[in-house]
Amino acid sequence: MSLIKCQNLSRAYGSKMALNNVDLTLEAGHPIALVGPNGAGKTTLFSLLLGYIRPTSGSIEVLGYAPGHPSLRNNIGALPQDAKLDPDFTLEQQLSLFAQLRGMSAKTAKREAARVLSLVQLSDALKQKPTALSHGMSKRVAIAQALIGSPKLILLDEPTAGIDPANARIIRELIAQLSDSTTFIVSSHNLDELERLCDQVVFLEQGALKQQVSIAAGNHASHYYTLQLQQADDQQVQQMLAQQPGVIKVNIAAHHTFVIEYQESATELDLQLLTLCKQQAWPYRLLLNGRSLEDTLFASH
Repeated sequence: MSLIKCQNLSRAYGSKMALNNVDLTLEAGHPIALVGPNGAGKTTLFSLLLGYIRPTSGSIEVLGYAPGHPSLRNNIGALPQDAKLDPDFTLEQQLSLFAQLRGMSAKTAKREAARVLSLVQLSDALKQKPTALSHGMSKRVAIAQALIGSPKLILLDEPTAGIDPANARIIRELIAQLSDSTTFIVSSHNLDELERLCDQVVFLEQGALKQQVSIAAGNHASHYYTLQLQQADDQQVQQMLAQQPGVIKVNIAAHHTFVIEYQESATELDLQLLTLCKQQAWPYRLLLNGRSLEDTLFASH
């Protein structure tokens, strides 16, 4: 049984098609990234998975059930991007109440509140109210709420957006720690972070599924180099790089950053590139084996 299965899934808001004939199958396992520009359909897909809205056409299943089925109540959790905490109640009170809504007794719910706060490294804040917390700490509490009951699937919408690096690191480490028993689907614009965290990427654009990339398989890194210079005439450098033996194609990924696709037989291309930089007096910054997730997804755009 697949974790998620969508067949010809569409959702319209009036005349606007938010999702258009999406066919997608996801298996349980390591974290999955959901990416795409604003308006791509990411939030709509999350809302469909949670049963907040229904498809206009097509079908969607989570763990073999239609979203909203009672069997999913304790098997799916979520962090909305705009998650809010009630300023009038302590964290223990709020998390205990949510646990009781999931069917736990008051005594069990109190223990569960302490457990999930421990997971996000906020045990000392159990008796505090949200007004005493930083933005990053509040985000961790909202994630703790999603963890109540140890659901099999957790949807996280921009879990590290707008928070400091220390809190972001704690969240990343938590996702990695729990990924053996819980599958996380993470929606974010931070592709560098997703590349470190996730094994698979689902790319939506204008309501359509554009790509499904396996990072774990190394599809984004095979036979590519990324060359970054401190300054350069990008067009001229691109032309000279493309003329090197074994080079198939050169993309300008960003200012002074070049993604070089090469033939498998070009085993000494890295030395050739470094020699070329020296000969041309290019102010070399770095040379990496592989290419970024951003270039993988947007190279054809």
